[in-house]
Amino acid sequence: MAGSLSGLSTSGYQQQQQSVVGGQGGQTPTTTGGGGGGGSSAELQRDQPPGHGHTFAKKTFHKPTYCHGCTDMLWGIIQQGYICEVCNFVVHERCLKTVVSPCSSIAVNLIKNPVAHCWSELVHQRKKFCNVCRKRLDDNLSLHCEICEYYVHTECQDFAVADCKENATYLPGKDLSSVRHTHHWREGNLPSNSKCALCKKTCFSTECLAGYRCEWCGMTSHASCYRDIPAECTFGMLEPIYLPPHGVSIPRTEVPMEAIIGVQVRRKEVLAPGNSDEYIGEEDDDDSNDDEEMEDENDDEDEDEEEDEAPPNAEEGERARYCRRVRRRRRRRRMMARRRRYHADAASAKTQQSRGLIFAALRRLSLVLPRTCQGPCHTYPPYAPARSISEEFSSGDTRCRESEEPGSTTGTSQGSAGSGTHNRPNKDDKERDEETIKVYDGNNSLRRRLFRVISVPRQATVEQLLVMALQAFHITKDPSNFYLTDLYTNEETPLCDPTPVLNLNHKEGKRPAIFLRFKDVESGEVRVYPGKLPVSEAFCTVPVTKDTSVSDLIQEAITRFQLESDNCENYRCSEILLDRGAVTERVLEREEQPLEIYKLLGKDSIRQMELMRFYLQLKQDPHGPNIALFVGNLPPGLSERQYENMLMDFLGKENRFSSIGPIYYEYGSMVITYEDSITAVRALYALRESKYEDKHLLVMLLPSIEPSMVPAGVQPLLVFVNVKSGGCQGLDLISNFRKLLNPYQVFDLDNGGPLPGLYVFRHIKNYKILVCGGDGTVGWVLQCLDNVGQDSECSSPACAIVPLGTGNDLARVLRWGSGYTGGEDPLNLLRDVIDAEEIRLDRWTVVFHPEDKDDKTNVVPSNAVAGSTSEDNTQIFVMNNYFGIGLDAALCLDFHNAREENPNKFNSRLHNKSVYVKMGLRKMVGRKPCKDLHREIKLEVDGKVVELPQVEGIIILNILSWGSGANPWGPDKEDQFNKPNHWDGILEVVGVTGVIHLGQIQSGLRNGMRIAQGGHIKIHLHSDIPVQVDGEPWVQSPGDVVVLRSALKATMLKKNKVKRRNTEPWILSANGDRSTADD
Repeated sequence: MAGSLSGLSTSGYQQQQQSVVGGQGGQTPTTTGGGGGGGSSAELQRDQPPGHGHTFAKKTFHKPTYCHGCTDMLWGIIQQGYICEVCNFVVHERCLKTVVSPCSSIAVNLIKNPVAHCWSELVHQRKKFCNVCRKRLDDNLSLHCEICEYYVHTECQDFAVADCKENATYLPGKDLSSVRHTHHWREGNLPSNSKCALCKKTCFSTECLAGYRCEWCGMTSHASCYRDIPAECTFGMLEPIYLPPHGVSIPRTEVPMEAIIGVQVRRKEVLAPGNSDEYIGEEDDDDSNDDEEMEDENDDEDEDEEEDEAPPNAEEGERARYCRRVRRRRRRRRMMARRRRYHADAASAKTQQSRGLIFAALRRLSLVLPRTCQGPCHTYPPYAPARSISEEFSSGDTRCRESEEPGSTTGTSQGSAGSGTHNRPNKDDKERDEETIKVYDGNNSLRRRLFRVISVPRQATVEQLLVMALQAFHITKDPSNFYLTDLYTNEETPLCDPTPVLNLNHKEGKRPAIFLRFKDVESGEVRVYPGKLPVSEAFCTVPVTKDTSVSDLIQEAITRFQLESDNCENYRCSEILLDRGAVTERVLEREEQPLEIYKLLGKDSIRQMELMRFYLQLKQDPHGPNIALFVGNLPPGLSERQYENMLMDFLGKENRFSSIGPIYYEYGSMVITYEDSITAVRALYALRESKYEDKHLLVMLLPSIEPSMVPAGVQPLLVFVNVKSGGCQGLDLISNFRKLLNPYQVFDLDNGGPLPGLYVFRHIKNYKILVCGGDGTVGWVLQCLDNVGQDSECSSPACAIVPLGTGNDLARVLRWGSGYTGGEDPLNLLRDVIDAEEIRLDRWTVVFHPEDKDDKTNVVPSNAVAGSTSEDNTQIFVMNNYFGIGLDAALCLDFHNAREENPNKFNSRLHNKSVYVKMGLRKMVGRKPCKDLHREIKLEVDGKVVELPQVEGIIILNILSWGSGANPWGPDKEDQFNKPNHWDGILEVVGVTGVIHLGQIQSGLRNGMRIAQGGHIKIHLHSDIPVQVDGEPWVQSPGDVVVLRSALKATMLKKNKVKRRNTEPWILSANGDRSTADD
């Protein structure tokens, strides 16, 4: 069949107006407002500005409704305003000419360079609106992007637009002075009390999705004002610490963004309460035996609908119990089927060698899931039917639409959307002369039983039926390129007039169903996008025939883009699929035929064909030839040759790396480099599945930062978050910081520790660090800095602290607070880091020399910071806060052992401190192991022996905070002692007489016994005594302990006391709340 493919490429939004606004060229039937009269969508075309693509119709609203343009209420009795029949955009008649928000049906076509969202797990959001259907999220499960403020219902994810922030845009050869960063506007879900940056009026609404906000700088504006704001964005008040996207590059691979930034998404293999009996399909890469699978699915569907029917004579209670049993059986059967498919895919993935199959395996094995995750976890949430036309604004026909099947595009009310029950067709359908029809857009949707439901008049023509089917799938192409067939016929015969609805075949107890098909053509036109090539055109249109190859397409696109290099061999063409907010890329072979690709994709899914694009790219990756993989969880202390041989055993000769290093011998970690992205991805997959001593290797694909693209005066902030510290608020913090900053400057310490982040920032000459964790976490980061400092441009970056631990003594001294509770605005934390002053922190080396006659080795905790052991069993630690011997260390050791036995119980500061109290009470009434400590140790300070009073413990202080904020030294002045601080090179030694004294010090009732001050301390232990360094305890055998000043110093950031006013109301917090002025 000859024909044209012009409908394959939708026009820009000036041309979209002709085909979308007014219902596909005026072919949409008139939509009424439920008892209030109506107006044809085509009649509105002359009153609407070009570009937004809405299909407006007059509507009678039976509840208070607000305009999505001006946020004012719609007043009147009938036909108060207009509503888009596709995306539910509500507007006054007076605001029609000022609409700027594009309809969700064409929004995906307005993006030049799509960027995939990084979806969260399923949650319940409060006071948020869906960015697709514009309805509230309050009562429904929803997802949001971890990187930007994009929210969707699970049913609306099908129509999510892949327009996340592009956080890595570095192009080689581009000068910093020529870079111009623009705002990234996101509609709706503004923080409360947001002010428009242009007119200074309130632009926030709690009633509808309205207003715009820049994802980079947080500036907010009205929809009618944001286009008048200068396009250039400077990242707002976070500019001094923002890592600019134009200085970051990531390898051009199939690895999802979640794997690179280390998002920990823990999927739960459960169904939503409202969707418990609804089949949730999965993407299946195996397209074999399609016909058999379709038959099986149809049989299952018949059984499911029959099972919904309880025995006709059953009472109401018995009927309800019967339905629950049926739903449980169906749920178990489908979950077992999903698990079988998952394990089959995982087993077969190991033998797949092509790039596309490797990417499929990576997605199924979920590169970013913790290894503790059980069951078939998914990189993306389960596939669910899409929500569409809102019943929130429905009028006379609400009753029928509430009984529709799931996936109805005209039909589910907000409370019952996605309920998943296959209700029987309502008898009122016949009385209203309407028919409810299921629409499938291709073989894939039938195989996975994913359909949309439309309600049409029984006398509707084929043209009307086709337009409504296209609207159900948000397809904006010319309807003449499509046709409909009856699903329940043996042959695929196109529907024809008259009365195509009445001629549809009906199966017993099932609604009629139709197929949406793409016409077979022999020629047409396709769009080719330039991606990041230096051209001004958004795309070019290239004519194709059945004989046109990808090579011909590349050559024609080069000519039309007028590129300087006309050598076809320097370019490649990729097939980009935009689906559910994700972006999938496949590099095309030169001999493939673009027309056949379109036709095959259209047979499987018309919606997929609508979202597919061709992109012209340079063969050479802008990231460069060096692709770095961080590898961890190997045994520490081996030689370079041993590490290399170990990695080759895991990788094989075909995946050999080009170079290795740096190697972090103390941690059993290293960086290996590849020059080829395909080999790097294979190596990443192979190492992820490898184990050493029953422990999986840790592998990360690292981004790269070009230091010349960091503006002068900018000190990028490297953020480390320990999600396991103290109160476990780290997960919320890391999500907020990824939204406020560039996600490539935020690292999860649970995913490789500080070393990956320090490696990425090694070439930046001046940057800051923010450590979110306890004192142990701070010590961990400082020790890693000591190890990598000599290989970095900035050897001693200034460190700030967000206290997440239990004690947080160092954070208290530096004024960062006693502990983060979750109520503080993360934006204010970052502003405090910008304003903080730099100070020096003394650090001390603690050397343990065991006696020669003692062959015992000390049991040192595995997480003790800064420890190293020499051949003569001498152990060396770096102390930042304090060093305890005796009673204090014994309590700390008891707490440490209790936490090791039941780590899951120690997830709050209150519980942790209560355990400390219980340990102290036991020491008080039980045996006192440190009763005569003064006889068991000998103390020398600056070469002089110090006589010890009768004490049960001594504490050597570098900072004036110990035990969660107590000051054992006390504030009183004495002539023989100097006023202490943490940069004077002097340590303070205090004694503790017992548990009661210890409690009095922590409660502020008493001070410790001042013993000495000095810069060099030597202690001889006569017996086994508990000791602790910065909260890490163990039992030390007899020997000498020397504390001396370390050559390693730390630069810390101390929070300023200055209270500031919030003078920029458009700077917003990541959690959606307004940043308030400090009290």
